[in-house]
Amino acid sequence: MRTPYSLTEARVIFELAQRPETEVLALRRALDLDPGYLSRMLTRFEGDGLLVRERSERDARRQVVRLTPGGRDAYAMLDERSAAEIRDLLDRLPGGSRLRLLAAMRSIHGILGEDPRPDGLVLREPRPGDLGWVVQRNGALYAEECGWDRTYEALVAGVVAAYVEDHDPSAERAWIAESGGVPVGCVFCVRRDGEVAQLRLLHVEPEARGSGVGAALVEACTRFAAEAGYSEIMLWTTALQRPAQRLYARAGFVLEDEEPPSRRFGGTIHGQTWRKRL
Repeated sequence: MRTPYSLTEARVIFELAQRPETEVLALRRALDLDPGYLSRMLTRFEGDGLLVRERSERDARRQVVRLTPGGRDAYAMLDERSAAEIRDLLDRLPGGSRLRLLAAMRSIHGILGEDPRPDGLVLREPRPGDLGWVVQRNGALYAEECGWDRTYEALVAGVVAAYVEDHDPSAERAWIAESGGVPVGCVFCVRRDGEVAQLRLLHVEPEARGSGVGAALVEACTRFAAEAGYSEIMLWTTALQRPAQRLYARAGFVLEDEEPPSRRFGGTIHGQTWRKRL
């Protein structure tokens, strides 16, 4: 970035800028650096007036490092130039590509163990293309997580097609949960009969689970059912979906019936019916 620092040196300066002082041993372990290499680097930085080294007040056997005002200026320069390069890179991408890039980065954080945090969660009506996404993601997720075959994806496609073909907006509705401009979940509220609504096709993307997305979708569905004049809302799920069961129980649903084991979707299914009075 047109500076006198190598990538490793810039990373060391970045790490030192994140706190008032840093133990040298902790810095070496965090970055997995050779002790001699790090020591020579810190000596050069000290000679350039970027940092000071001294014994730790808590343990005199350990050495701590602090950036000087000059070191903070070097960090600010590196940070500003890095941000400018990232802006230039992102400015060349269409808006949709930027959103996909951010979604991929959130997925990486989630897979590597970061806490999922919804970024501007919005529940909205499905847009063109969203219904195809619902079918594809349900089919892919349940195949991966439950081992279900394509007959489940066919069932989802049928539910979505029926919703579109015979849609009554006063009695039925669907929501797409969107975070950071990217879909992360969905749910459908459909007519079971004149008095009973049915919650269908609830799903939350793995990277968004545990962040309140599922609860928001269930709450939106039950609130709409009550406002639409239904006296009850029900849903069908299976004994496999334990996290979903806990979500339904917290929302006030009660397990009413559990079916005998049956062969469905390429496996053995224990169907369950849950209900909630509105």
